[in-house]
Amino acid sequence: MKQQVKVIKTQRDYDAAVARLSALMDEDIAPGSSKESELELLALVIESYERSKVEPAVADPVEAILFRMDQLGLKKVDLVPYMGSLPKVSEVLARKRPLNLAMIRKLHQGLGIPADVLLVQTDDGIDLSEDLPYDVDQFPLREMLGRGYFPGFRGTPAEAKDKREELIRGFMRGMHFQPAQEARLRAPMHQNGGRLMDEYGLLAWRVAVIKKARQIKLKSAYAEGSLTDDCLKELARLSRFDQGPRLAQEFLADLGIALVFEDHFNKTYLDGAAMLDGDRRVVALTLRHDRLDNFWFALMHELVHVKKHLKPGHEFIADNLEDKLHLQTQEEREADEGAREALIPADAWVEADLLSSPTMEAALALADKLRIHPTIVAGRVRFETGNWRLLSSIKGEVRCHFQDQLRRHAQPS
Repeated sequence: MKQQVKVIKTQRDYDAAVARLSALMDEDIAPGSSKESELELLALVIESYERSKVEPAVADPVEAILFRMDQLGLKKVDLVPYMGSLPKVSEVLARKRPLNLAMIRKLHQGLGIPADVLLVQTDDGIDLSEDLPYDVDQFPLREMLGRGYFPGFRGTPAEAKDKREELIRGFMRGMHFQPAQEARLRAPMHQNGGRLMDEYGLLAWRVAVIKKARQIKLKSAYAEGSLTDDCLKELARLSRFDQGPRLAQEFLADLGIALVFEDHFNKTYLDGAAMLDGDRRVVALTLRHDRLDNFWFALMHELVHVKKHLKPGHEFIADNLEDKLHLQTQEEREADEGAREALIPADAWVEADLLSSPTMEAALALADKLRIHPTIVAGRVRFETGNWRLLSSIKGEVRCHFQDQLRRHAQPS
């Protein structure tokens, strides 16, 4: 009786097919017979099933390196330019150290080892032929490590340096801006006394800010035109409360603006920035000067940028409020003037005449009249006169309000 050969779907089907194949192979089958056809077909379906159940061999990067070394007659010392040192070469070939992306790129480009073989143990989606829009060697890696920017990494600074491309790629995932686009500064990339802005410190700071801002739940989307002059003055009046800075964060969330805090990086000299993250408006402050008057002025300054200057193509405005060259740009003059007007309107300032008579009574009277914190008035007096000793007993700190959001980061040893 002729048996029908079926596709093997289960282990039971497989066992039956193997038993039938074995029985046929024990018979003396005539060439060209139906049993010969059955035997050949059974062999094919059994082979197909076995192939589907056997996992494909995984490419081994070390074997690929050893094979290429043998082809080219290379010794371990010849791999030093690709891996950095002879001990690293020995550790990689002994499978005691994984290849990092810097090694992989050099081995691929220098020895022609296929990228897919070398990348088999790394993240998917990496294209070694693709030029990164940033230089991983320029990031302030040690400072970023100290701030905990690489969750899941528990290595030393030396180990972080060895894996810097992997770490930076992970940190930058989902971000689509570049260092050259970062700073629309008052004196572009140049600060007082010949100090230069660290573009990559600024880039890392911006990315960290965006990540924090995305964690803030806003009450509504920002509506163009909602940040009016009256709205800014209403916000300024929150300063008179002990929890004023906290209330400001909630007030802005209601308007669809994320207010976040992140320490500035070395050589960035930042007080704050206004930025777009898609359709979301973000204001970030560094609080590098722990003064309440500085907080309120910097906040209002950035909010004027949000109100007037942020737009597609001009998505990031960073500020050092001590930059003496900031008046070179119209938008910075508008931000300064708008901040001053929101906190202390010009007519009230002139009427109080605090520059000629900077007394405690006059300062408190003006603050009471405007319903703002006295330190804002005292700070304006000190700034206008250049005498930072005036009204020195009127002061306030702000970092204490955001210990859960902004803390000093320990640097790795």
